[in-house]
Amino acid sequence: MSLSTLAIIVIAGTTMALLSLTGSITLLLPDRLFNRIVLPLVSLAAGTLLGGALFHMLPEAVSRAGNSVGVYFWLAAGMVSFLVLEQYLDWHHCHRRISAHKPVGYLVLFADGLHNLVAGLALGAAFLVDIRLGLITWLVEAAHEVPQEIGDFGILVQSGWSRTRALAVNVLSGTTVLLGALMAYFFADLIPIGTLLAFAAGNFLYIALSDLVPQVTARPTLREKVINTTTFVSGLVLLRALAIAG
Repeated sequence: MSLSTLAIIVIAGTTMALLSLTGSITLLLPDRLFNRIVLPLVSLAAGTLLGGALFHMLPEAVSRAGNSVGVYFWLAAGMVSFLVLEQYLDWHHCHRRISAHKPVGYLVLFADGLHNLVAGLALGAAFLVDIRLGLITWLVEAAHEVPQEIGDFGILVQSGWSRTRALAVNVLSGTTVLLGALMAYFFADLIPIGTLLAFAAGNFLYIALSDLVPQVTARPTLREKVINTTTFVSGLVLLRALAIAG
């Protein structure tokens, strides 16, 4: 580990946290435009999350920890952890207009902060393995984060928060990404990187398959289904191409 790696991790975590600001655009878009673009973005995010987990994070975890049952145990643990998060915190990644939500602002902030902490751990671990893997992980998380933040910001406003306050606390919640990334850096000797990557891959798989895919497969028209399928496959192909190029 070096100071240059630490600097890169800080920059990556900070820029990821600042993506929370993108949620504010939800109030600037006409309903028709919002409904047209949000689910293709969600579909693309699902494909990149799945591709990031299967083509990058899991193979790297196996490379570091061996093709053992332990790797797949932590993969499953990563999936179960987000199942528990959804079941007991009544939260999920959502990409609907704010009128579709109940006022659960504080709950969303807590759950989103916890999710961002785990994402930061994955991001920091990836950069410790290889700068290229870290950049890919950042891009995958960013592709997923933008549509999620649009939904989260809407929930806070619908819960009665002012736009300024909602934006401020959403950014504050996003800073746990940086905290998680720094934890991965400073406690790398205590946490096996292969284990952490397998756990994070499980998180990615759960979000993609449990939260995002059901949303993009429920569209009523053939045109929407074709668009969503195309963007989903595009995300997978992109991450596969990056893996081959590496």
